[in-house]
Amino acid sequence: MFNAIYLTKVDQFLAELRGLDDAELEANTPDADTSVAIDYSTINYKDGLALTNQSPVVRRWPMIPGVDCAGSVVNTSSTLRVGDKVVLNGWGAGETTWGGLAQRGRYKSAQLVRVPAPLTTRDAMSIGTAGYTAMLAAMALVDNDVGSGEVLVTGASGGVGSFAIAILAKRGYRVVASTGKLNEADYLRALGAADIVDRAELSSAGKPMQKERWAGVIDSAGSHTLANACAQLRHGGVAVACGLAQGMDFPTTVAPFILRGARLIGIDSVMCPIERRTQAWQHLAQELDRAKLDAITREIALADVFEAGRAILAGEIRGRVVVDVNRGR
Repeated sequence: MFNAIYLTKVDQFLAELRGLDDAELEANTPDADTSVAIDYSTINYKDGLALTNQSPVVRRWPMIPGVDCAGSVVNTSSTLRVGDKVVLNGWGAGETTWGGLAQRGRYKSAQLVRVPAPLTTRDAMSIGTAGYTAMLAAMALVDNDVGSGEVLVTGASGGVGSFAIAILAKRGYRVVASTGKLNEADYLRALGAADIVDRAELSSAGKPMQKERWAGVIDSAGSHTLANACAQLRHGGVAVACGLAQGMDFPTTVAPFILRGARLIGIDSVMCPIERRTQAWQHLAQELDRAKLDAITREIALADVFEAGRAILAGEIRGRVVVDVNRGR
């Protein structure tokens, strides 16, 4: 038997912590070829939506939520070896296939990345999809020739934003953090932000062309925030979109793109090819100051995820929440 967060929706939605057995796990993961003893999972915004049923994230019932997990291979028919430390991000986990908020999981080996040294499985979940997405966004800036200059990071005190600041500052960019939590300024500066701007300066409707400022943008807000950021891009500047915390809409014009040669790049961390995500994890292992993970991360038990899910949707969580799935309350 193992413990898992279990979501059902028959007459009504129910989220509970319950015991399952290997037979139930195998019956609900018929396409998987690798069993993993999970050490840690985490709470992302999408997990909050699934845990509270506030959005149709879950598309198959019953479901174990959790888009991330890390642990050790215990059985596999693949080229992975028993004992390998692996990390899972996305691929529909917690949405269409059983995810990582459990003590045990079964996944496709082709979707698992070996945890690169010197990272531990806890480090991997301190980073999680948020840090991995931030690295994909930083890689996109480099791929599109943003080598220097001011880079705006929106949603700065969230998971993606926190990691984006740390990554970009380490790479030598001058990072400007946009946040609605101005009391978090010391935290953001400790991560590497050179300046702080109030989220309110970007979150309302603005002109389609504004004063040039940003060489690059990493945006996790969408809506007016992304539209204003694009309107403020320098000639040839690049905005990378990787979230929709403010909204899915994008109320702008083509003006920045045809008059300044600005570019908008989308990041899909869920279905990102395995080669690209492996590169991202290698960069994270080499570049991240592991000491800063403690500043970004707090740890909870599996039974605490329901409250954490509500808190992340309310914007009450700073940085990352790691779930020790084997810890009692």
